[in-house]
Amino acid sequence: MERLMQIHGLPVITGPQWPGVRYFCTTRAGGVGAAPYDTLNLGARAGDDAAAVHENRARVRAAVPGDPLWLRQVHGADVIDADACSSDEPAGDASVTAMPGRVLAILVADCLPVCIADLDGQALGVAHAGWRGLAGGVLENTLARLRAKTPGARGWRAWVGPGIGPTAFEVGDDVRAAFVTGDAQAAAHFSGLAGKPGKWLADLPALALMRLRRAGVEDVHASGLCTVSDPRRFFSYRRDGATGRMALLAWRE
Repeated sequence: MERLMQIHGLPVITGPQWPGVRYFCTTRAGGVGAAPYDTLNLGARAGDDAAAVHENRARVRAAVPGDPLWLRQVHGADVIDADACSSDEPAGDASVTAMPGRVLAILVADCLPVCIADLDGQALGVAHAGWRGLAGGVLENTLARLRAKTPGARGWRAWVGPGIGPTAFEVGDDVRAAFVTGDAQAAAHFSGLAGKPGKWLADLPALALMRLRRAGVEDVHASGLCTVSDPRRFFSYRRDGATGRMALLAWRE
């Protein structure tokens, strides 16, 4: 069950409660940015005023127990070990930790924010899953790094937060091929568009859930919230072009 709640004055969205883990996704509200970045843009490379982003990140910092590990995201599948990371903004699209209070963060504005943790809350990871990263194995790579940290884990759970929904993500043959080639099951999550040869509607959340289950995550849950169709609450690059970024933040208690 998704919950809209306030944390330090910020409207945020979270999913099922997990033992030993806290996580939430920000919305576009609660910050200082001006249009088209109004108001809580957390993306330092989105074209917004740097002072506004700095203030917005300070507001988020007040809502979490430590400095978030912000990533320089490249739409890839590399995973950063936050417990061994000394750089301020490493390049990657996912991160993992087993340290209490180590705050992980990823930025999104249509791509899927995914949080993964073991059933006992001993390790957790976050991933930025756009279509390139998802097809490239970012979720599987994140889970592999988590398993290396907790080889005795009893099982795994995951939450897929707000992202582009199945009625909004129009893609071409290249995107479909990236998933379907060598994976016939993925074809079920693409619907052809009448009158548009070579164009498809892709269900990115369903593709993420399928891959998580296949990788051994028993308890998976998707928010069902579409960033494109809800301009009041969410930034959307597909909808607006110039826009801000929300963040998924997660940590062990």
